[in-house]
Amino acid sequence: MKTQHQSLLTVLLFVALISMIFACGSPQSRKESQTGTLSEIKTGGSKLISVDGKYKVWTKKVGTGKIKVLLLHGGPGFSHDYFECFEDFLPKENIEFYYYDQLGSGLSDAPTDTTLWNTPRFVEEVEQVRKGLGLENFYILGHSWGSLLAMEYLYKYQKHVKGAVLSNMTGSIADFVDYSAVLKSRLFTKKEKQLFDSLDNAKAYSSPRYASLLNEKLYTKVICRMPLEQWPEPLIRTFKKPNQTIYLQMQGIDEFHVTGNLINWSFWNKMPQIKVPTLVLGGVYDEMNPESMKKEAQLIPNSRFYLCPMGSHMSMYDDQSNYFNALIGFLKDVDTQHFAADKK
Repeated sequence: MKTQHQSLLTVLLFVALISMIFACGSPQSRKESQTGTLSEIKTGGSKLISVDGKYKVWTKKVGTGKIKVLLLHGGPGFSHDYFECFEDFLPKENIEFYYYDQLGSGLSDAPTDTTLWNTPRFVEEVEQVRKGLGLENFYILGHSWGSLLAMEYLYKYQKHVKGAVLSNMTGSIADFVDYSAVLKSRLFTKKEKQLFDSLDNAKAYSSPRYASLLNEKLYTKVICRMPLEQWPEPLIRTFKKPNQTIYLQMQGIDEFHVTGNLINWSFWNKMPQIKVPTLVLGGVYDEMNPESMKKEAQLIPNSRFYLCPMGSHMSMYDDQSNYFNALIGFLKDVDTQHFAADKK
């Protein structure tokens, strides 16, 4: 049996425990033990945003500054990873930017509903992301498919945008297809082209010979001008994890086959409707026709055009200095109201 002293000690310990629980739960204690509310918990800049009422897409803020840039990655169905080189250039210029994996890509939800994979829905998704991030008077930078998406977003929602960068994209898929044929004739020998075409006609896309021609003769010449073994790690990582369902449905088998629902896309007639200051950015060795990107800039009234002299489709890697000098110069010129458009 417990002694009277033991019973009294037990009661005192119980009272002390209850007091501690209430003290920890008091508003004053919470204020002292926490640095902020639940919504202020630090996440390294990562944030999930609801889209379409039932899905989540991943975003991440990098750096801090008055200039805020939302990045739209290529694909469709790829991810933000290859944009990671931006971290070495923008934050030190006090430029804040946001990664964003489009629905179905990277770290975002990947629904199996194939009716989701179309341009109009992606445009509405970008607008939902803008609202979720609280962006207003911001800059939008699209690369490749992301640039196509940026054009369509600007056509509908440019009132929220201070400036735009259309990186490495032409004004229509028909133009891209035509230039792809030119590139194949230019970069393949006669024998290589015959082999490529025969494999293509046989739909032997898993053939090692087809892959070798595609990678060594095309991708390393017009996607990123480096031997495959020297491709930067973020770029390799991106190419390892695309959502093939989205890519096939919207684009096709590979970069040089457009059979998806983008096949009839054209923006040439809408270009003059983009009124915000715009940088059209490309590469001399791009898979997109440099002359077509120049035409794009001529049709956008308040635009500047720059072609990276050593760059291809991934000019942010194979002509880094020129790419980021042009990009940062544009952003700062617009921000300081020193932007001057090219003469048309």
